[in-house]
Amino acid sequence: MAIRIFIDQGHNPQNPNAGAEGNGLREQDITYAVGQELARLLRQNGNYEVALSRNSPTEILGSSNAGSLAARVRAANDFGADYFISIHTNASQYPSAMGSEAIVYSKESPAIPLAESILQGLEYATGFPERGVYSRPTLYVLRRTDMPAVLVEIGFITNPEEAALMEADPGQFAAGIYNGIRNYFEN
Repeated sequence: MAIRIFIDQGHNPQNPNAGAEGNGLREQDITYAVGQELARLLRQNGNYEVALSRNSPTEILGSSNAGSLAARVRAANDFGADYFISIHTNASQYPSAMGSEAIVYSKESPAIPLAESILQGLEYATGFPERGVYSRPTLYVLRRTDMPAVLVEIGFITNPEEAALMEADPGQFAAGIYNGIRNYFEN
């Protein structure tokens, strides 16, 4: 039986709920591209059934910030996902900040091992450091999904080196997440 994964490409292409910007890039464009490639890789594998929050680059979810988040959670819950993965880019006032990190609902979350595996996959694929797994029970998409959920900050859009790779090869980030998922489920 296929593992059902819901991929949330963080943020809308424009407000409400547009993402961070840095180095001439927009978070919502990067997350859309990474999510599409991740979905392709998972479907090609044959062991996964996948649904996406945004099925076109111009799709806008909700008419407010809260509505956008609720639409993503509702879609994942309605899909009956086994796991929820929300893709984001980080931002900092310090251009030297770099690396990927993952956020889960709580320190007891069953999503922690998957989050750790995804970070290892990202570090291997991109060469950028992993910054660890953190818990944030206030994040709507982590507390309202019916399944274990991981929010992945794939890197810093405000770091010139990471942003350059996000622009040139978003598929490298998708491959890192994919390999982390495979290592978790298939090893």
